[in-house]
Amino acid sequence: MPDSPKPARAQSPWTCPFCPLLCDDIALDVSLDARMSATNTACPRLARSLASMNADTAHNQPKINGKPTDIASAVSQAAAILMQSHRPLFGGLATDVAGARALYELAAHSGAILDHLHGDSLTATTLALQDRGALFTTLSEVRSRADLIVVFGCEPSRRYPRFYERLQSAQRETKILFVGCDGDTAATHAEALLLNTNTFDTLALWSALLEGREPNALTDANTARVLQALTERIRAAHYTAFVYEPAVLPGPHAALAIEAIHQIVKTLNRTVRAGVLALTGDDGALSVNQAVTWLSGFPLRTRVTAGLPLDHDPHRYGTQTLLQRHEIDALLWVSSFGPEPMPDALADDIPAIVLAHPATALDERSAPTVFIPVATPGVDSSGHLFRMDTSVVAPLVPAREAALPTVAAIASELLQSIRAGRTS
Repeated sequence: MPDSPKPARAQSPWTCPFCPLLCDDIALDVSLDARMSATNTACPRLARSLASMNADTAHNQPKINGKPTDIASAVSQAAAILMQSHRPLFGGLATDVAGARALYELAAHSGAILDHLHGDSLTATTLALQDRGALFTTLSEVRSRADLIVVFGCEPSRRYPRFYERLQSAQRETKILFVGCDGDTAATHAEALLLNTNTFDTLALWSALLEGREPNALTDANTARVLQALTERIRAAHYTAFVYEPAVLPGPHAALAIEAIHQIVKTLNRTVRAGVLALTGDDGALSVNQAVTWLSGFPLRTRVTAGLPLDHDPHRYGTQTLLQRHEIDALLWVSSFGPEPMPDALADDIPAIVLAHPATALDERSAPTVFIPVATPGVDSSGHLFRMDTSVVAPLVPAREAALPTVAAIASELLQSIRAGRTS
C-alpha cells in the first residue's frame, strides 16, 4: 500500500523572490519534506524555481575541492583564498539587500571588484541615466493611470509571465502597442507596428519627427509616417507608459538605445504625460546595485579598497572582460536564487569561492574551490528586495525551515576570519 502523502502547511500571502515583479499575492503550500507549490497562479517561472527547492538540496553540505566538509573549515579555506588574492572579483551577486551590504564590507577588506550576473543589462541602463537622465514610471502608476502602453522591441511575458496581470485595471481598457517586434501573445488589446525594423534607425527617425522634421523629408518616409501616427495616438492618450527590456536590446551599445527612448519620452512630456518602465532587476540586481550605490556613491562595476579611492569602470570591470583578460586572481561567486553556473570564461587555475543555491553543480577544477550552499531569501530566510521599478522594497518571509546560512552570514564570517588572520 503506498505511503499517504505528507500533509502540507499553507502560507498566504507570500512574496515571490524569483522575479523583480515581486508578486506578493502567492498562496504557497509547503509539504513536510520541504517541497513547495503555488496554488493560485500558473506562473511558469515560479514553478521552475520552486521545483529546484526540494528536500534533498535543503540540507546539502559545504565542499572543499569537491569533498564534503563543515562550515567552519569551508569558511577558513575561503578566507585563506581571499587573503592570498590581490585582485579578486565578487561576481554573480545574486542576493538580497543584507547580502549586498555584507559583501560590500568584505570587498572593501579584500580590494575586490563588484559585478552582477546581469551586469551588462544593468550597466546599459545606468550609463543612459548617467549620461542623459531618465524619466521612469512605476508599476502602480501604470496600473492606475496608463491607457496606452508602448512596448519597444521585447516580449515581456517571456521572462515576466505575470507582467500584464500586474498592470490590469478594472477602471479602463489599456491599449498595448508593440514597436519593432511581434505582439506578445499574452497581451490583450495588442497591436504590432514596424516589424523587423532596425532599433537604432527607428529611434533616430522618431526623435527627428518629435523635433519637427516632416515625415516625407526623411529617408524612410513610410516608417516615419507610421511613427507620426503613433505619436498622435500618444498625444491623444491620457497617460502612456513606454516599456523596454535592457537585456534584449541590441548590443554592445544598448545604452544608446535606452538613452534615445528616454529622450523621446522627455520630448513628449513637453505637451503630454508619459513615463518609462524598464524590465530588469532579476536575481537581486537592482537591490545589490542600490545597496552598493548607497555605500560607495558608485554603482556596480566598482573596485572597493579600504583607505583607497574607489575605482568605477563600467566597461573594464565587466565579468567577461575581466576573465578574458586574466585580470583577476580569485573569484567569489554568489547565486542564492537559483543554481547558476560560474562563468565559462573562468580559467581553471583561478581559485573560486561559491556561495550558491544548494543544487548548484560544480565541475572538477585544478584550482582550490570552496562551495558553501546558502539560503534563498524568501524561501529559507527573511530578506528585502527592490521591485523592478525601485519604488518598493519588499520584505521577504521564509517559506520553510532549512539549515542553510544566509549570504550575509557567510560574508560576515569571512570578514571576521580575515581580520583575525591579519592580526595573528
